[in-house]
Amino acid sequence: MNITVIGTGNMGASFVKQLTRAGHQVTITARNLEKAKALAANHAGAQALSVETAATKADAIIVATAYADAVPALTSLGDLRGKVVIDITNPLTADYMGLTLGHSTSAAEEIAKAVPEAKVVKAFNTVFAQVLAEGADFGNGQRVPVYFAGDDTAAKTTVSSLIESIGFAPIDAGPLKNARYLEPLAGLNIYFGYGAGKGTAIAPFWLDRA
Repeated sequence: MNITVIGTGNMGASFVKQLTRAGHQVTITARNLEKAKALAANHAGAQALSVETAATKADAIIVATAYADAVPALTSLGDLRGKVVIDITNPLTADYMGLTLGHSTSAAEEIAKAVPEAKVVKAFNTVFAQVLAEGADFGNGQRVPVYFAGDDTAAKTTVSSLIESIGFAPIDAGPLKNARYLEPLAGLNIYFGYGAGKGTAIAPFWLDRA
């Protein structure tokens, strides 16, 4: 796939690492284009482009920014008609221990309202950057799940394929409004990782009695 990654932080860099390793063609863009170029230089199969041209050929766009920056970043790309947008954000409070949205909406739904021409899918928001960077294999047959939610069937199929391609286990979490559940789940994961001191080599999953 041709995938555009917005952002050069921990999550953005981890996506670039895993996506290029899996053979995808990756375009990186960011407010600081020099950082995007530096990241691309370290990964064969990646290039850095300005926001105006970064998503022209994209099969999927990954928003690897903070929630507050997601809509400005997306709208700066220009025409998003029919584009698959993967929202990985969580609407966190300043101390990372709470959410600023919930119950009646979610970060994903608000982003979808702001870019209605795009096909927004929630995914990867429950995965720590460190887990993404190191890969999905936790040993003993354990593979990190990625829950994804969206309203467009074809877009969800694209996202599921992308998740599988980098080794993670795609789990369909239903329609986009179920991001209202996924974002608090990410909040709980952050609490366990930092508040409870379990560290970032963790991921939420459901047991399934065969």
